[in-house]
Amino acid sequence: MRFRAHDTFFIRKGWLYKGMKNVVRDRTVFMGDKGNPMDILGIGANMVKSLRYWLQAVGLTVEPTQGKKYQTLTPFGEIVYENDRYIEELGTLWLLHYKLATNEADATAWYYFFNEFNRNEFNRDDFVKQLNVYIMLNESEVSERSLDDDFNCIINTYVPRIKSNPGKVQPESNIDCPLGELSLVDIANKKAKTYKKSVPKLDSIHPLVVLAVIIDQANGEKQIKISSIQNDKCNAGKVFNLDIITLTSLLNRIEHMGYIKVVRTAGLDVIDIERPIDFLGCVREYYGAINR
Repeated sequence: MRFRAHDTFFIRKGWLYKGMKNVVRDRTVFMGDKGNPMDILGIGANMVKSLRYWLQAVGLTVEPTQGKKYQTLTPFGEIVYENDRYIEELGTLWLLHYKLATNEADATAWYYFFNEFNRNEFNRDDFVKQLNVYIMLNESEVSERSLDDDFNCIINTYVPRIKSNPGKVQPESNIDCPLGELSLVDIANKKAKTYKKSVPKLDSIHPLVVLAVIIDQANGEKQIKISSIQNDKCNAGKVFNLDIITLTSLLNRIEHMGYIKVVRTAGLDVIDIERPIDFLGCVREYYGAINR
């Protein structure tokens, strides 16, 4: 489990591209072997530390666990860098969010928020108290300040500041996190400082992005219960806040594309995988589909 590794900085627009570009140029850019990373990246020392963390938390880069430290793009990161390095496509944002929300080891609060925390409307205290229980059950201990900072960072990740502070933020400001475009979290009551999880609009999620998640969580199984896709931790229903109506519509679209068959006869409520494809294959096909 890991908390507050972001140093209170959420992902800014342009950060992930800047990070990937410089990692491709020099895999030791964050270690300062060939120059001061603050000068190279054009951000402050704490932001450098934060960006180094975020690149790994969303699955774009990886560092060796032992020996000399350096960063390289992951296979997923290579596909993103090749097809959408400026992080402009909604599908890319959904995939980055999936990687983040399933990263229990390095983004524990994000994992907990989307997979374990079942309150649709909540405030800071609701989340922090329940997260603390989860941490204690896992025989660990974390300061309340760290959990507060993680909660604030989650809100700043998914709620655009134009909503939370409309008078203080210019619409063209680049301070917002790109993941706010996914509309997964909204303000329930501004005065009471309560928030709510939101079901995204059907057309905002490309069917192949949902298929990528389903395949990634299937562990090689060719027949999957729709209830598992809806309710299992780290699966599409949980990490994308999908209700059964939206999920069913997405499954029908994936079936229409020929990748799965939805089976509801003989008491079954499952999908059959009709094509041999893995997570990275789905990601490649997503970029192929939007670029046709």
